[in-house]
Amino acid sequence: MERTVFATKRLPVERDVVAPDGSDVRVLLGLPAGSTHSGAGMAHFALPPGHTSIAVTHRTVEEIWYVLAGRGEMWRKQNQKEEEVSLEAGVCLTIPLGTHFQFRTLGHEPLAVLGVTVPPWPGEGEAVVVHGKWKPVLP
Repeated sequence: MERTVFATKRLPVERDVVAPDGSDVRVLLGLPAGSTHSGAGMAHFALPPGHTSIAVTHRTVEEIWYVLAGRGEMWRKQNQKEEEVSLEAGVCLTIPLGTHFQFRTLGHEPLAVLGVTVPPWPGEGEAVVVHGKWKPVLP
């Protein structure tokens, strides 16, 4: 069995990319599929105060989010089930495959989230824009 080498990385000061939902993404680390059943990737997401993401769904990945700072709301929908969740530091939530979701900031500081993606983010075309709960307001 081939082993993955150690990796260490600090949170980048500048964003690496803008996510399809409009949030700033700072890519952290990941593990390939050989290290777990499907591998995983980690990133830091940030949405500025007063902004609302574009609603999306993912084609092949699931995510776990942990809110680091800021306040906001997350809308999630699976078939007929729909809910809004308050976001603040310490809240952890899942975005299962096929979930439509959208999030927005409340208050005067950015919403900062640590996200784990399983399997690792495959690239362009993964996120599909869907009809959301709120009108997007982007930076």
